[in-house]
Amino acid sequence: METRSCKPWCSLKFVVAVACFAPAAAADWSKGSATFYGGSDASGTMGGACGYGNLYWSGYGTRTAALSSALFGDGASCGQCYQVACDHESEAQWCLPGKSVTVTATNLCPPDYSKPSNDGGWCNPPRAHFDMAQPAWLHIGIYKGGIVPVLYQRVACVKQGGVRFTMAGLEHFQLVLISNVAGTGSIKAVWVKGTGTDRMPMSRNWGANWQSLSALVGQALTFGVTDTAGQTVVFPNVVPAWWRFGQAFTSNLQFSTSVQSF
Repeated sequence: METRSCKPWCSLKFVVAVACFAPAAAADWSKGSATFYGGSDASGTMGGACGYGNLYWSGYGTRTAALSSALFGDGASCGQCYQVACDHESEAQWCLPGKSVTVTATNLCPPDYSKPSNDGGWCNPPRAHFDMAQPAWLHIGIYKGGIVPVLYQRVACVKQGGVRFTMAGLEHFQLVLISNVAGTGSIKAVWVKGTGTDRMPMSRNWGANWQSLSALVGQALTFGVTDTAGQTVVFPNVVPAWWRFGQAFTSNLQFSTSVQSF
């Protein structure tokens, strides 16, 4: 596990990758499928199983996807970034050749066991499926296609600004949404320390929300966050003592995009 000391985050501009390439020649690409949802403005993708809420406000925009349960991992994949390309060799009619788009996992596409996995049950296990926001899907596929075969791979997430902590819960129950995570995008472990309490581990409640059952109200809070590559960043007093439930606090620290273990 790598632990990084606190240092200023270097600003990186978020770029949606739409590139020309030949993914079939690369060994690290996997096969899957993709559909779209949420409308032309992606308004129907707000909320979701990761808990990011309004994706416009939280910085995830319209380049997002709901993952099938085989990829979602009960929320462990929340925030991960995937480069997805339509498999033009398998479906020439509905694929845009040589195009890809990078999306962030923000939701779960639940199984539908009433339908066959090859005819409507696209998110049934063990399928690797991306139910993408419509604007993202249109970078790789033709609207009338509906569902297309894709090639995909994990890529580093590039975010603008620091990691964000949003506070929710009650007096003896803190629910902290950790978002805007660069690098792997996904989180493996979190600890919290108040100015009047010892360091204690947090547990995943759901999606990207982590919980503590201690009374932390009135204390400045330091968080230690470990991503799924094993990189740990400590955020000293990122939440001030005057915090209230419903408030969000953005740090000036971010995970490195150079530490990758996908």
